Amino acid sequence: MTDRLPLPAPDELTEEQRAAAERIASGPRGAIFGPFVPLLRSPELMTRLQLVGEFLRWDSALDDDLVELVILHVARCWDQDFEYGFHHPLALKAGLPEEVVDAVARGVRPVGGRPEVALVVELLDELEETRQVSDATYAAAVAALGETKVVEVVGTAGYYTTLAMTMNLARTPPPEGAPRLPVREPV
Repeated sequence: MTDRLPLPAPDELTEEQRAAAERIASGPRGAIFGPFVPLLRSPELMTRLQLVGEFLRWDSALDDDLVELVILHVARCWDQDFEYGFHHPLALKAGLPEEVVDAVARGVRPVGGRPEVALVVELLDELEETRQVSDATYAAAVAALGETKVVEVVGTAGYYTTLAMTMNLARTPPPEGAPRLPVREPV
């Protein structure tokens, strides 16, 4: 499939687009890539979104492995190869066990890893399937993570859902040589 919204040539960028691209390039990301390429069509939206993402990736109260778990979960939910391919190695580096990464990629409940992994997956699965969270799941998640981290799990999922939807619209290709999501297993 063809990328619908590739990076425009430098001479085609508006002043607002140039400023927004420079802001991302001068921050922790170091360049404009992935979801920010199609989002560049709306430089103010891109800037505001990327600031949320910057907080969630580098300043969140959530442990890095749980941030990456949420991202991979969203990538699977939206069949988003860029996000999966980009974050797969980051998840392993953050300490998410390979068997957990593999299970999430296949769309099955992971077994293994620390107890918080199962709680985060349960919370996200309930939200996706029922659009609600049961009292039991909420209580378990808050007991293990605290209210701040539970809210940041949901905020991270919402942010990466926005990015996944944007890249699916744009048909943003995955990073060269990055792993891709396997075909979904029948339910």
